[in-house]
Amino acid sequence: MPITIRRATVNDIICMQNANLHNLPENYMLKYYMYHILSWPEASFVAINTDCSNEISNIEDKDEESLEIEDVENSKMVKLDPTYVGPGEKLVGYVLTKMNDDPDQQNEPPNGHITSLSVMRTYRRMGIAEKLMRQALFALREVYKAEYVSLHVRESNRAALHLYKDTLEFEVLSVEKSYYQDGEDAYSMKKVLDLDELHPKNFAHRGKDKENVLEDDLESDLLEDILKEGIESIVV
Repeated sequence: MPITIRRATVNDIICMQNANLHNLPENYMLKYYMYHILSWPEASFVAINTDCSNEISNIEDKDEESLEIEDVENSKMVKLDPTYVGPGEKLVGYVLTKMNDDPDQQNEPPNGHITSLSVMRTYRRMGIAEKLMRQALFALREVYKAEYVSLHVRESNRAALHLYKDTLEFEVLSVEKSYYQDGEDAYSMKKVLDLDELHPKNFAHRGKDKENVLEDDLESDLLEDILKEGIESIVV
């Protein structure tokens, strides 16, 4: 299954919002995606499945007329579906990223923030989220000179915690009580960005070597592991 990771553009916004609405409880208006992409055009990325022929061919005949229109310029049929950014190009994930523009933190070193990360359910456990994140982290450092990046993640989101803490080596700074609108706590996390460490060449062929890949057993207590590693302060 060919998956392409590329920079997000304004043409991807509707599909990015669709992925967000399907997978995450924290949702944003279209203008918020536009703000990110116009302000930091090289910081956000999308994952595109470029082999959707089987899906399109499985559409029932009675529905084809309402689900597709003809792209006269390219002589192709375009599927009218918010998951498709173009003929045969299905958006299956994205990472929305920005530089910190908080006026109250103007004295801080340049730093970035991961606003949102989402991968469609049928495309998970394929390493797509990690690839999106690594591209975004590298771009924040190389293009925007960010010295570190921050993010928040739900306390109950074990898959995301595993990705950020174990795979991407983010540091847990604190637990922020009732951070989300529904009252759930969030881990506040940070990663110092080193350009040499983040270079894509370091991960180009890593999939062939599984010896050092960590797997989450979904049973161990991640917070207990964090405490054992000696986090200096946890806000509870």
